[in-house]
Amino acid sequence: MSEPILKIEVADAIATLTMNRPAKRNAMCDELLEAIDGFFSAPPEGVKVVVLTGTAGHFCSGLDLSEHVARDAEGTMRHSRGWHQVMDRIQYGGLPVVSAMFGAVIGGGLELATATHVRIAEPSTIFQLPEGRRGIFVGGGASVRVGRILGADRMIEMMLTGRKYSAEEGLGLGLTHYSVGEGEALPMAQDLARKIAKNAPLSNYIMIQALSRIEDMAKADGLFTESLCAALTQTSPDAVEGLAAFLEKRAPRFR
Repeated sequence: MSEPILKIEVADAIATLTMNRPAKRNAMCDELLEAIDGFFSAPPEGVKVVVLTGTAGHFCSGLDLSEHVARDAEGTMRHSRGWHQVMDRIQYGGLPVVSAMFGAVIGGGLELATATHVRIAEPSTIFQLPEGRRGIFVGGGASVRVGRILGADRMIEMMLTGRKYSAEEGLGLGLTHYSVGEGEALPMAQDLARKIAKNAPLSNYIMIQALSRIEDMAKADGLFTESLCAALTQTSPDAVEGLAAFLEKRAPRFR
């Protein structure tokens, strides 16, 4: 029996998702995208944090062009919007997601990575948006997610030239939050996931839902939304427990 295209392992409230297309450098196909969507649409009960990674030396090399399906304009738009729905489910599904990256983080792979909340890159990591060299445009959310990290000016240059960024360069640009040694991304991702899982569930949820949206708001709207988020979290049972734990000099026991 062949191995699943997306391996799922759950331990101690951490789900580790491993994209498993080694012969394709974990290039994204409809089957893999559907498997990722299926997980985030109905995550196993008890999971608090997700780690997303690849196999055989690569995170995800983007859309599998060997399986490209010719579509008309409407079909292409609908396919792109389908990607957007999956990326939104990852970003706003309510579970913190940590990416352990190495090798190719290219095209759709970078769109996938930037939908996650914490990113860790090994020295082999290559960030690239090669769509311009193939006569196409990004369609999985890069113009928004990558664009807001890099800024439009730098993203235009990246796409026009097909420029590749290393892990260290990506760290400086914000494409990754951590640059680590070879073989260290997944252990660090799982360690961070365990720390995140110890946070209050409501505050994790609010951080995921609110902060990127506040970035899109006018100043006054963002400040008002911040007050609403503060009111929700600071009057919750978790806040009572967090304060009690601080005063009693012990670790909090969140629900």
